[in-house]
Amino acid sequence: ETDEDMLYPIGIQNFEKIRKEGYAYVDKTALIHRLATTGTYYFLSRPRRFGKSLLVSTMEAYFKGKKELFEGLAMEDLEKDWVEYPVLHLDLNGSKYMDPEDLDTTLDQHLNDWEADFGITPRYKKLYARFKDVIEAAYKKTGQKVVILIDEYDKPIVDNLVNPTLADYYKNVLQGFYSVMKAKDGKIRFGFLTGVSKIGKLSVFSGLNNLKDISMVKEYADICGLSEYELHKYFDESVAELGEANELTKDGCYLKLKDMYDGYHFTPNSVGVYNPFSLLNAFSDREFKEYWFETGTPTLLVNAMKQTSFDVTTLSDSVEVASDDLSGMQDIVNRPIPLFFQTGYLTIKNYDKEFNIYTLGFPNDEVKNGFLK
Repeated sequence: ETDEDMLYPIGIQNFEKIRKEGYAYVDKTALIHRLATTGTYYFLSRPRRFGKSLLVSTMEAYFKGKKELFEGLAMEDLEKDWVEYPVLHLDLNGSKYMDPEDLDTTLDQHLNDWEADFGITPRYKKLYARFKDVIEAAYKKTGQKVVILIDEYDKPIVDNLVNPTLADYYKNVLQGFYSVMKAKDGKIRFGFLTGVSKIGKLSVFSGLNNLKDISMVKEYADICGLSEYELHKYFDESVAELGEANELTKDGCYLKLKDMYDGYHFTPNSVGVYNPFSLLNAFSDREFKEYWFETGTPTLLVNAMKQTSFDVTTLSDSVEVASDDLSGMQDIVNRPIPLFFQTGYLTIKNYDKEFNIYTLGFPNDEVKNGFLK
């Protein structure tokens, strides 16, 4: 079918909806199968609007055994058994975390839904105790181990990096809640957590020492976002149409897309990744704009930039950072570079093995122009 009829899933993060309503879907299911068959607990950090929620939604459909949604995808050939597991999907997106009750309310809503699903009358007031009971009940009721998917695990903390008192409160609540996974390890089949930052990953998950961080693992570099290969495979026709609308040849359009939206490297020497949000918007509108920069910029970053004495205009060339600093985000006011990396404003350009130093720079023109503006 021609791309005249192609539906671009802009802002649609539900795998089932994308598949049933015929939206374009870039097949990441082989990587999901690899995760599911090689380990139990994973953590992935990626910038906003990079496709983390869709990835989690795809995992949910897979673990719920919804075989029909995977027709024609890599998973159809890879998976033989299609076991249906009970899935607990915790999504911390969508709420503004401005006072202590906000997180309690979000967790309470999820717990109420799960308790209804598994026919539980809560015995305790404490959120983590109810979470324990839900895992127990899901396991007993279905006879299968439980799958736990947590989207934007860190949003309450990240929203409040410049408000340490509230951030600490949220950190404690989440730590208590997430530590249940350690306690119930024997009843859990798979756990996947995503977020923007690796901030306090250690303290929030102090119990989960078997959590594998795939954020900088080469084979998962393009588990979110689009590689050059995928752009050509899925959107060749769209590129031609975008070019035509902007008086560019198809090759010229590919080059312009590369300059504007490519260039994310989440680990040294890995395949470059295009920002999926910007690409889809450009195809849909048939014009080149700073889509992600305009909507993906977290307030957190703006607040940090207001408070820091760091001169952001010096970033345009390149900036060096020791590897230990790349995953920290403890002192964002005085050392904002790790924050810029984790939120997607800087990316890895080079790595010096001998000195364990990364060179970071802007991934592409969209980010560079938007940032300096």
